[in-house]
Amino acid sequence: MFVLSNFIRALASVADIVLSIFYWLILIRALISWVNPDPYNVIVQFLYKATEPILQPIRRILPPMGIDLSPIIAFLVIIFFRGFIVATLIDLSYRLQ
Repeated sequence: MFVLSNFIRALASVADIVLSIFYWLILIRALISWVNPDPYNVIVQFLYKATEPILQPIRRILPPMGIDLSPIIAFLVIIFFRGFIVATLIDLSYRLQ
Protein backbone atom coordinates (compact mmCIF):
# COMPACT_ATOMS: atom_id res chain seq x y z
CA MET A 1 0.00 0.00 0.00
CA PHE A 2 2.98 2.31 0.39
CA VAL A 3 3.24 2.61 -3.40
CA LEU A 4 -0.35 3.88 -3.65
CA SER A 5 0.28 6.17 -0.68
CA ASN A 6 3.34 7.68 -2.34
CA PHE A 7 1.47 8.06 -5.63
CA ILE A 8 -1.40 9.94 -3.97
CA ARG A 9 1.04 12.17 -2.07
CA ALA A 10 2.89 12.95 -5.31
CA LEU A 11 -0.43 13.68 -7.03
CA ALA A 12 -1.32 16.09 -4.21
CA SER A 13 2.04 17.84 -4.60
CA VAL A 14 1.60 18.25 -8.34
CA ALA A 15 -1.95 19.56 -7.86
CA ASP A 16 -0.69 22.05 -5.28
CA ILE A 17 2.02 23.31 -7.63
CA VAL A 18 -0.38 23.63 -10.58
CA LEU A 19 -2.90 25.53 -8.46
CA SER A 20 -0.15 27.83 -7.17
CA ILE A 21 1.00 28.56 -10.72
CA PHE A 22 -2.55 29.43 -11.80
CA TYR A 23 -2.94 31.62 -8.72
CA TRP A 24 0.14 33.64 -9.63
CA LEU A 25 -0.74 33.83 -13.33
CA ILE A 26 -4.20 35.20 -12.52
CA LEU A 27 -2.74 37.66 -10.02
CA ILE A 28 -0.17 38.94 -12.53
CA ARG A 29 -2.87 39.24 -15.21
CA ALA A 30 -5.09 41.24 -12.84
CA LEU A 31 -2.21 43.56 -11.92
CA ILE A 32 -1.17 44.05 -15.54
CA SER A 33 -4.73 44.92 -16.53
CA TRP A 34 -4.49 48.07 -14.39
CA VAL A 35 -1.81 49.60 -16.62
CA ASN A 36 -3.31 49.01 -20.10
CA PRO A 37 -0.75 46.50 -21.42
CA ASP A 38 0.38 46.16 -25.02
CA PRO A 39 -1.80 43.36 -26.48
CA TYR A 40 1.01 42.37 -28.88
CA ASN A 41 3.49 41.71 -26.07
CA VAL A 42 4.38 38.02 -25.88
CA ILE A 43 4.10 37.90 -22.09
CA VAL A 44 0.67 39.56 -22.12
CA GLN A 45 -0.54 37.15 -24.80
CA PHE A 46 0.73 34.20 -22.78
CA LEU A 47 -1.02 35.44 -19.63
CA TYR A 48 -4.31 35.90 -21.50
CA LYS A 49 -4.11 32.49 -23.19
CA ALA A 50 -3.17 30.71 -19.95
CA THR A 51 -5.82 32.31 -17.74
CA GLU A 52 -8.74 32.83 -20.11
CA PRO A 53 -9.95 29.18 -19.91
CA ILE A 54 -10.32 29.67 -16.15
CA LEU A 55 -11.77 33.18 -16.11
CA GLN A 56 -14.18 32.95 -19.08
CA PRO A 57 -16.58 30.40 -17.52
CA ILE A 58 -16.69 32.49 -14.35
CA ARG A 59 -17.53 35.60 -16.39
CA ARG A 60 -20.44 33.79 -18.04
CA ILE A 61 -21.91 32.92 -14.63
CA LEU A 62 -21.48 36.37 -13.08
CA PRO A 63 -23.90 39.14 -14.05
CA PRO A 64 -22.35 42.03 -16.01
CA MET A 65 -20.87 44.69 -13.73
CA GLY A 66 -18.59 47.66 -14.04
CA ILE A 67 -15.55 45.71 -12.82
CA ASP A 68 -14.37 42.20 -13.53
CA LEU A 69 -14.75 40.09 -10.40
CA SER A 70 -13.77 36.82 -12.08
CA PRO A 71 -10.16 36.87 -10.74
CA ILE A 72 -11.47 37.16 -7.17
CA ILE A 73 -13.83 34.22 -7.69
CA ALA A 74 -10.98 32.24 -9.29
CA PHE A 75 -8.77 33.00 -6.26
CA LEU A 76 -11.47 31.71 -3.92
CA VAL A 77 -11.90 28.52 -5.97
CA ILE A 78 -8.13 27.93 -6.05
CA ILE A 79 -7.85 28.48 -2.29
CA PHE A 80 -10.75 26.07 -1.76
CA PHE A 81 -9.14 23.41 -3.96
CA ARG A 82 -5.81 23.80 -2.18
CA GLY A 83 -7.43 23.59 1.22
CA PHE A 84 -9.84 20.76 0.48
CA ILE A 85 -8.65 18.57 -2.38
CA VAL A 86 -4.91 18.78 -1.81
CA ALA A 87 -5.27 18.39 1.96
CA THR A 88 -7.66 15.46 1.49
CA LEU A 89 -5.23 13.70 -0.84
CA ILE A 90 -2.38 14.19 1.62
CA ASP A 91 -4.48 12.89 4.52
CA LEU A 92 -5.57 9.92 2.44
CA SER A 93 -1.97 9.09 1.58
CA TYR A 94 -1.01 9.08 5.26
CA ARG A 95 -3.93 6.81 6.14
CA LEU A 96 -2.88 4.33 3.47
CA GLN A 97 0.63 3.87 4.88
